[in-house]
Amino acid sequence: MNIEQLIKTTVTGLAGFLFSVAAAAQDELSGANTSWIMTSTALVLFMTLPGLALFYAGLVRSKNVLSVLMQCFSIACVASVVWFVAGYSLAFSEGNNFIGDLSNMFLANVGEGTMSGDIPESVFLMFQMTFAIITPALVVGGFAERIKFSAVMLFTVFWLLAVYAPVCHWVWGGGWLGDKGALDFAGGIVVHITAGVAALVAALMVGPRNGFPTTPMPPHNLTLSVAGAGMLWVGWFGFNGGSALGANGDAGMAILVTHLSAACGAATWSVIEWVKYGKPSVLGIITGMVAGLGTITPASGFVGPAGAVIIGISAGFVCFYATMYMKQALKIDDSLDVMPVHGVGGILGTLAVAIFASSELGLFSGQGLDNSIGEQLSIQATGIVATVAYTAVVTYIIFKVIGLITGGIRVDEDQESEGLDLVSHNERGYDI
Repeated sequence: MNIEQLIKTTVTGLAGFLFSVAAAAQDELSGANTSWIMTSTALVLFMTLPGLALFYAGLVRSKNVLSVLMQCFSIACVASVVWFVAGYSLAFSEGNNFIGDLSNMFLANVGEGTMSGDIPESVFLMFQMTFAIITPALVVGGFAERIKFSAVMLFTVFWLLAVYAPVCHWVWGGGWLGDKGALDFAGGIVVHITAGVAALVAALMVGPRNGFPTTPMPPHNLTLSVAGAGMLWVGWFGFNGGSALGANGDAGMAILVTHLSAACGAATWSVIEWVKYGKPSVLGIITGMVAGLGTITPASGFVGPAGAVIIGISAGFVCFYATMYMKQALKIDDSLDVMPVHGVGGILGTLAVAIFASSELGLFSGQGLDNSIGEQLSIQATGIVATVAYTAVVTYIIFKVIGLITGGIRVDEDQESEGLDLVSHNERGYDI
């Protein structure tokens, strides 16, 4: 072989090697998927700040508007640090069937080139962080207007580590529920059931607001709540669509069914009010929207459009009557209806996915599960019962411990009457 042939062979081989390296790198990292999950991450954070914060702030009385905004904002800060220190590791490290290990504390093993599937692990963990932020923020609705700010902060730390991270690991991190075949596409079990049950336990332990249920406590600013509700609706496309972890057909279908369920939940709630009370309310339509969104969440990547319509209608109907029953019959002051909307909606959606993801329903079928409806319902019910029981017991223990640390989790009667804006933050929401 002469020098010219040697050079030609070397150049050809080097070019082939570089091409194969580039192709391998391209296969490993998907720019499209990475871009979509980064966008979804921003959308889910937008759901909490400012979406949920405004939604909740408008629903409380004017003397407590800043306290709710502050709680949501502070939870976003605290939850982010908890996720960095140990939350992500406990949820997604190998560990065992119950909980992950601490091998990734302080994100020690996450680097610029670390991958989770075909997206950077930094993007995946940040996306999951936004779920860890919004879940304890949802619980705020259960104890709004009468809890100490210090208790909220401690609750966020303890609850994320002891409740959210383990349940997240059960379902999404390689734990026993995922191995069993439980379906939870975007957080019916992990987010909505845990938040709803925790809010119910909190409402029972903190006790009702002074004057409940005889004194009317209407929302002070529904304009804020409608603005927040609109942000939640838009942000939920990232919540459910991003859970496909790719820019693909699953994400597209998840967004479509999410929108349909939200619309049907809102419309159903309004129709019920129109028939019962003669007029549909603004509060009703935005609450029905949230019910539709929460209920479709576990099913969003598994069901088709027709199934989503049925799920949304069911959400509006079931969550409406659950709300009425809790306030009027049980007289439980879950201030902003977290359990009857998110908790009941999450349970309903977790069961509905077993039905509408089946191939047995023709037009209403989703992906066509191999399991029979009965078999999958049994698995879903197991996940619901385990999550409800575990969340209730551990949340109760957490509030007991917080009460010992802070000398009680609730402000006194005079402070509650004055309002948490002044008592906790020495500020007013409105200078009037």
